[in-house]
Amino acid sequence: MSAVVLEIKGISKRFGTLLANDDISLNLHRGEVLALLGENGAGKSTLVSILFGHYTADAGEIEVFGQKLAAGDPKAALAAGIGMVHQHFTLADNLSVLDNVMMGSEPLSQPFTRRRAARTRLDEVAQRFGLGVDPAALVGKLSVGERQRVEILKALYRGARILILDEPTAVLTPAESEALFEVLAQMVAQGLSIIFISHKLGEVLRVSDCIAVLRSGKLVAQASARDTTQAQLALWMVGHAIDAPSRHPAGTIGEPVCVLGKVSAGSGRERLQDVSLSLCAGEIVAIAGVSGNGQGTLAELLSGMRVPASGRIEFLGQTLPAEPGQLVALGVARIPEDRHQIGVIGDLPIWENAASERLHSAHFSRWGWVRRSAAQAYAQRVLAAFDVRGGGAATAARSLSGGNMQKLILGRALTHPESDPGSRTRTAPRLIVAHQPTWGLDIGAVAYVQEQLIAARDAGAAVLLISDDLDEVLTLGDRVAVIHGGHLTPALPALEWTRESIGLAMAGSSAVANVGA
Repeated sequence: MSAVVLEIKGISKRFGTLLANDDISLNLHRGEVLALLGENGAGKSTLVSILFGHYTADAGEIEVFGQKLAAGDPKAALAAGIGMVHQHFTLADNLSVLDNVMMGSEPLSQPFTRRRAARTRLDEVAQRFGLGVDPAALVGKLSVGERQRVEILKALYRGARILILDEPTAVLTPAESEALFEVLAQMVAQGLSIIFISHKLGEVLRVSDCIAVLRSGKLVAQASARDTTQAQLALWMVGHAIDAPSRHPAGTIGEPVCVLGKVSAGSGRERLQDVSLSLCAGEIVAIAGVSGNGQGTLAELLSGMRVPASGRIEFLGQTLPAEPGQLVALGVARIPEDRHQIGVIGDLPIWENAASERLHSAHFSRWGWVRRSAAQAYAQRVLAAFDVRGGGAATAARSLSGGNMQKLILGRALTHPESDPGSRTRTAPRLIVAHQPTWGLDIGAVAYVQEQLIAARDAGAAVLLISDDLDEVLTLGDRVAVIHGGHLTPALPALEWTRESIGLAMAGSSAVANVGA
């Protein structure tokens, strides 16, 4: 066994009545990949935040390379050789790769910047680990995979010997994920140690040496990757077996609910160009693609947040109004990509978030006054029907875990205020725009969200699923299209696609094999 480089000893952290970390002890060895698994809210983010100095533990201590790590000090973590690459990149698009890597690495009192020396060091690090990126390139013009390389280079440039990767493949194409795995192999071969956080159990088993599983703040299992299975990991994570949705083809597909004809909109990386698509009742159309290729603009158009620059969008035979409140009243439900920034208002209670999209309807307001009792009763129905845990209707939405927050958003979208509260029946929307509905969720929450989308489709809704998870696209999609650079391929039956052909199309290849064959 190689030398221990990181020791986490009896770490505990409490937020009010919530015990986020409960006496957790872990070791990381030189040249080892340690995967950290757990449901949303299991305590992974808290533990990593303590390790990186964002939080201070209530009990326990951390040693890095035999030295005690100062608590609550990110500078101390960086100086000790700990680097972190977050799921959402923190890069300045208008600056070069070199500028981004150098940012914050030199003291403010220094009267000049040592760009030549920095460029030499950056080239050395990039060559050593196979992370080729043009130092002079503007970050805003890089692909998602290249941006991730810049983030990794930032950490390695600062001397990181322990690298924390948070959901590193969430925004990558299959080819980019394979390239990342090759880079990780080079890193561990040269003695770096990696903490790998992911909800994709297949890739966890592939890249990790050891796996640690958290549940409800406790360390419940540790195992060698070669001695476990995906089913066992899922059981440890949630405490019971998980049956992921299998392919469940649509029944009778109805008439078109929404039709896009040669629609163009947006600008830059999120521009749409001449997109045509039909969305029919009782069908899930899945759009695959790497984030930043126009999906955001497409979702905004169908949610009434943006108007097309050209082309036409029809909903139930009429021009789609660019008015979100009117669309909700007409039966358009949205599940936004960013649940924290767009999906909910974190400081408001759950009941206000539940009623927010219909707050001006007669059900929730009268003569300009909010009917609190009706809104609170509706929120309770949503909480019960969608098993939202973490507090009652008066609890602030930001206190919910990611999975429970997504359940709240899903329940708000799929539960009509006037559906029968006694039977908990839910009036299905006419159109559901689900943008990355399972992004960053644990395996149990993923299965739940996917089951609800299938149920809504079977109840007659037209569902647009925008996802970069190929398993999700191929499992849920009745028809599948791929978006790249603002262009959309034809939406073909899912069985006419393969993972390889979707991956090629996601990367912009014009030679997409096995499609329509």
